[in-house]
Amino acid sequence: MSINYLKSEGCSCGKVHLSTVKNVITGKGAIEKLPEEIKKEGARRVFLVADKNTYKAAGEKAESLIKNAGLECSKYIFNEDRLEPDEHAVGSVVMHFDKTCDCIVAVGSGVINDISKILANITKLSYIIVATAPSMDGYASDSSSMARDGLKISLPSKCADVLIGDTDILKNAPLHMLKSGLGDMLAKYISICEWKIAHMLIGEYYCEEVADLIRQALKKCTDNAEALLNRDEKAVEAVFEGLVIGGLAMAYAGLSRPASGVEHYFSHIWDMRGLEFNLPTELHGIQCAYGTYVASKLYEKVKKTTPDREKALSYVKSFDLAKWNDELCNFLGKGADAMIVQEAKEGKYDLEKHTKRLDKIIDNWDKILQIIEKEIPDSKFIEELFSKIGLPTKSSEIGVDEKILPMTFKATKDIRDKYVLSRLCWDLGIIEEVIR
Repeated sequence: MSINYLKSEGCSCGKVHLSTVKNVITGKGAIEKLPEEIKKEGARRVFLVADKNTYKAAGEKAESLIKNAGLECSKYIFNEDRLEPDEHAVGSVVMHFDKTCDCIVAVGSGVINDISKILANITKLSYIIVATAPSMDGYASDSSSMARDGLKISLPSKCADVLIGDTDILKNAPLHMLKSGLGDMLAKYISICEWKIAHMLIGEYYCEEVADLIRQALKKCTDNAEALLNRDEKAVEAVFEGLVIGGLAMAYAGLSRPASGVEHYFSHIWDMRGLEFNLPTELHGIQCAYGTYVASKLYEKVKKTTPDREKALSYVKSFDLAKWNDELCNFLGKGADAMIVQEAKEGKYDLEKHTKRLDKIIDNWDKILQIIEKEIPDSKFIEELFSKIGLPTKSSEIGVDEKILPMTFKATKDIRDKYVLSRLCWDLGIIEEVIR
């Protein structure tokens, strides 16, 4: 797999697109290259991180390869039945870290990778990830999706120097994790749409070439979607490479826009509620898939909307921030505290800022509709595709009560200072009605 997609100063956006990833190795038997890559990093003693499941899936093999190559290896294996990406997990791996090691090798997928990237960032050591499932798009990103004080955040971390995706290992991941990876890829329909809209309305940086990388990877995944159910190597590799490209695209752009939008925020809200109220949660990519389906239906409602300036101004003037903050606290618990503090800095509910955005929305409404039409498939297409591959189109399929969907959608606008669908609907004064 080539990683030299956009390493050029000639991009039309004027940005030099670079990634710190040095090598991506995919295909049958890719794990055999692990010792060679460790030696290329100039390392002699490896600190291996895995959980009890990923250690069985590929960690034992990795450790054997490392030792047989004459390298030394210390390890820390998480023993939890369900490992959470939080302060406890990071603290555990840091406290068990062997300071004589000069390279970190993680064996796993989402949570193991996120935790290990933080460890690599702290220690400033070379970092290699051996993927055990094509389940999420964080393999090539330089941030970690973590829970801190109950709030889902993206923490700066170290992107892997080398990524290894052995299809012999990846294809044997639980089928649910394969579907999760595909779900995370399908979310890109929404993220690219919202990136373009944010560029138009608030002047956010946008690169068409980076966006097109995502589109091409997404098409490759959808073309092979049904074959994924049979653990077809071509389909598995397409999803893994698509997820890697998603991470690279975020690095190229310098922000998460190419790979996540409101559909990811649905997932973040459900994760936060899961942590706060001890509720069951699904895999991130599965939740993002359902969030994508919901978002596609909501965008269809938005397409039928005609902006009403007076209605929008009236709605925003009557918006009670203190009351909303109380609702947010009741819905999310302590995780809402950080969101409220964040909003005090962002000021997205400021009346003057809203008026300027509303003017832009009204002036560019036809262009906004064209973007939605071009980037997001009809919800019927998504529903049929999801039905074929077993992705959720009902909240009950991911353990979420349908009654909380309106509040979930409204809360997504407060997760980050990112212009997403819920922000657009709030600006238009239609956020209450589109989610009914």
